[in-house]
Amino acid sequence: MSMLLQWSPYGTESELLKQFDNMGHHGTKVIIYNLWFNDERNLELDFESDAEDILITGAPTVVKTSHQGKMITQHHIATRFPYSLRVYSAILYLKVPKHFRIILRGKVVEHHSIANDLKFPQCILYKPQIGKDPEAAVITTIGFLKDAPHVNIHGFSVYHKNRLIMPFWRVVSQSNNRGRGVAGVLEANFIEPTHNKQDFEKTSLFQKLEARLKDMTLEYWDYHCGLIGYHQPKKSPTARTPPSKAVSGLQPVTMTPSSPALDSSRLASGGRSFRDSPSVLSRSSGGRPGEALANNQTSSAPGVNMKRKRQGNVIENEGVKRQAGPGADCPVNGTENQLLDEEAESLIQENRKLQAQCLEYEKREEELNLKVEQLKIELLEVQHEYARLLSESKALEDAVKNEKM
Repeated sequence: MSMLLQWSPYGTESELLKQFDNMGHHGTKVIIYNLWFNDERNLELDFESDAEDILITGAPTVVKTSHQGKMITQHHIATRFPYSLRVYSAILYLKVPKHFRIILRGKVVEHHSIANDLKFPQCILYKPQIGKDPEAAVITTIGFLKDAPHVNIHGFSVYHKNRLIMPFWRVVSQSNNRGRGVAGVLEANFIEPTHNKQDFEKTSLFQKLEARLKDMTLEYWDYHCGLIGYHQPKKSPTARTPPSKAVSGLQPVTMTPSSPALDSSRLASGGRSFRDSPSVLSRSSGGRPGEALANNQTSSAPGVNMKRKRQGNVIENEGVKRQAGPGADCPVNGTENQLLDEEAESLIQENRKLQAQCLEYEKREEELNLKVEQLKIELLEVQHEYARLLSESKALEDAVKNEKM
């Protein structure tokens, strides 16, 4: 307690304890004091311009103009968050618990979801190459800002474990307005942030993510810029090889895991770029990204090159099967097919059992978490009551001493 009093703006213990009276049983209160002055004898933080906000001193003021785009840009959240604590706090967390609140200067900060600001949104699944960890898969929500094309703002807001690390991160350099107004939101838990939570470590995973988001931005723009009034570029048609030519000259072979055709098909489904991944999940139904994935609502972007590559591989494999003679080795015969079916059925049953166990564990976890929260609240109530009784006891002791004197 003596250390708290030494480094706080409150001189007595009673003054310090009064700060907890309006907090309830739990929470965190941040008190700002002892600020520095800059060279112009102004405080580092501006408390005067907005009674409900704390601004950085020197923040640009809104200039009234008849230009619609400039006015919208000045008031946009992407322009205001570097200077306004209220705006930054509103987008600081991707999701907030039901009973979680941030109170700034006596007023609750309203949570703001950047994904809700997007029009023509799509959800794209990105799987970084870090082994077989299913939790590494990232769902990126991408679309045009609702004020596009009037705002010259673009970029991705990247969260890590629910906390904002890089807001409106620009991954493309605009040329001829390409990428203008395209924004996105994702939670990248597979890369590590820096110690100050303002950036990510510049690892190879981070660089691959940056390249992926750049491709995603440009492809989304090329296919959808016509929706906001821009001229949509025309793609030159790609020549297709007729099926007869694709299979001509092939010799009977045995298909093995190392066959080039199989390797090509694996690469085609590897998910390394926007063209590689046809699973662009539409959110036109209003559902969340997770719901769209659960319902397998998939749609492919038009003109995707890798789709044609997959079709070519299928044609090639079918041609090989047709030309294989009686003496050629077949990879799967009737007996093996039956064994594979039985094995698949067994795996399905095992998967159902594991899913049922997972549901039971999740339910148990929720119950335990609820019990922990209840115990924490009870503990805080007891501590609060103890502090009150201790304060009353000291007051009585002081009163008794004064009477004796």
